[in-house]
Amino acid sequence: MTNFENFYHDLLDLAKKHELKNTPLRIEKDLENDIVKIFGERISSLSKAKNGLNDVTELAYTTAEHHPFWNLIYNCSEITNSVLDKWTSKLSNEDFSDIEWALKELHQTLEKIKLNSSSHS
Repeated sequence: MTNFENFYHDLLDLAKKHELKNTPLRIEKDLENDIVKIFGERISSLSKAKNGLNDVTELAYTTAEHHPFWNLIYNCSEITNSVLDKWTSKLSNEDFSDIEWALKELHQTLEKIKLNSSSHS
């Protein structure tokens, strides 16, 4: 067992103690990638999606232009962020405009990737 797996099992023991005190917790694990997420009782699908999107956005920001796909992931995350922010309300004209701009960026980036891919074949 790895150190992280040991940590995970210790964490489960700690979570059980708190659940006995009526603190509902949900734990998700991906031990292959050393990831454990702990969610409290007020977590919703929307807040969970926003949290996961933060990880995607971070990848887009840290990758910057060093990877040919960065602009795809960046603009997809921007569109998704706009939609999630307005999930319980309505998209504004400015939101529509921002999404349309990001879609154009996606299309241009995809065409550039396809062009580079076919020239290297």
